[in-house]
Amino acid sequence: QVQLVESGGGLVQAGGSLRLSCAASGRFFTTNTMGWFRQAPGKEREFVASISGGGSIRRYADSVKGRFTISRDNTKNTEYLQMNALKPEDTAVYYCAVSALSMGSRTQDEYRYWGQGTQVTVSS
Repeated sequence: QVQLVESGGGLVQAGGSLRLSCAASGRFFTTNTMGWFRQAPGKEREFVASISGGGSIRRYADSVKGRFTISRDNTKNTEYLQMNALKPEDTAVYYCAVSALSMGSRTQDEYRYWGQGTQVTVSS
């Protein structure tokens, strides 16, 4: 089992920034893809970003590209999501996830382990 713990969510005004963290423990390998998904009220969970095991391949949803940056520190088994220029449309519960794939993935079904989620609220 892999356990994932997210932190860093909160309330921020439009145009502001937040940095989310996700710490992995258990049977976690640095070759595993890590990713972020989000779910807004009344909507389906959607892909936000992923990063390959080595950190060289980063994928982003079109809606966040240029504003969000995913990164990881394999010495700490931790991934991060730096969110800049936040918009009210970014309001959602953000989930960290881990996939057995090594090169990144945008597909929710390819992620086996999930964190509990952290709330991000962006006010106008």
